Amino acid sequence: MRESVIFSPTPRVDLKGMPLGELEAFFSRWGKERYRARQVSRWIYGKLVDDFTVMTDLSREFRELLSLSCRVSSPPAERIDVSSDGTEKALFRFEDGAAVESVLIPDEERRTLCISCQVGCALGCVFCATAAMGFSRDLLSSEIVHQVCFFAKRLAARGEKLSNVVFMGMGEPLLNLSQVSRVIDILLSQYGFGFSGKRVTVSTVGIVPEMLALSEKYLVSFAVSLNTPRDNQRSLLMPVNRKHRLKEVVAAMRKIPLQGNRKVTVEYVMLAGVNDTPGDAAALARLLKGARIKVNMIPYNEHRKSPYRSPQREVVDRFRDILLAEGIQAITRERRGADIAAACGQLCADNP
Repeated sequence: MRESVIFSPTPRVDLKGMPLGELEAFFSRWGKERYRARQVSRWIYGKLVDDFTVMTDLSREFRELLSLSCRVSSPPAERIDVSSDGTEKALFRFEDGAAVESVLIPDEERRTLCISCQVGCALGCVFCATAAMGFSRDLLSSEIVHQVCFFAKRLAARGEKLSNVVFMGMGEPLLNLSQVSRVIDILLSQYGFGFSGKRVTVSTVGIVPEMLALSEKYLVSFAVSLNTPRDNQRSLLMPVNRKHRLKEVVAAMRKIPLQGNRKVTVEYVMLAGVNDTPGDAAALARLLKGARIKVNMIPYNEHRKSPYRSPQREVVDRFRDILLAEGIQAITRERRGADIAAACGQLCADNP
């Protein structure tokens, strides 16, 4: 008996997530001119189009070739929650079933999008809901930048525009550096989203070699989670401190190239009775003295997987005042989206 052979079609190449240089190289293998990559990139990110047939400045033959051989992935949001304060949280589920969350934060004229770069997180910070998920996998550049495309299109439909993108969602960006770098390239490119570096912020726990490498390649903004001025306590709260100690992390922050009056942000999650004393504030001021750094104080956003609690407002204010008195710029982050589990440290993609 003769066996039948089933040939599966070659998967179509996803063009979403390809920086311009990669797109140019890809099209050059077809004998296409370099400017074709600029045209396609503008359609995907400038006009937020995922259908080749409507890319009307391309020849019909080229559009047909693209439709047969390529795709622009565009998974819908499985769920969108809207907070009483206007914050929006979207759950995206990808082809393998993995899910992440992204958060859009409106603030006067600004529209800031907080995007995820990993499914879960491997760093194990004890106060973070994402860390409690564990780690599943890195996101592809197409999956990361799709979060931006989705919300940019959602905003455009109501006459609004995305103003800032922050890598502050699920996962550690510097542990997925290759894919995050591709996305940053697209965000900054004039043929992508055309953001300036100050409009793109990478948040990290302080993976020192990668942080310095990224800062030398892109003049984006950095936010570094310290959360305590003491190594022994930071190692308990953030196990990564056993590898990258506080002095090493702060020394690296001092080396980040800065333009104009820009500063590196220190993120300081305030846990009641843990890291919120006047002594903690004074020690933090000594650690940061003389650096071009501002402190973003984040009263803890409680979640069901954590025993930690948020400090009282007067405790937060006292901490801030001590920093200010020592010449350290400090602000208290306004809590946004807590009623839909969209606030800092609450993302976990498994809320009912």
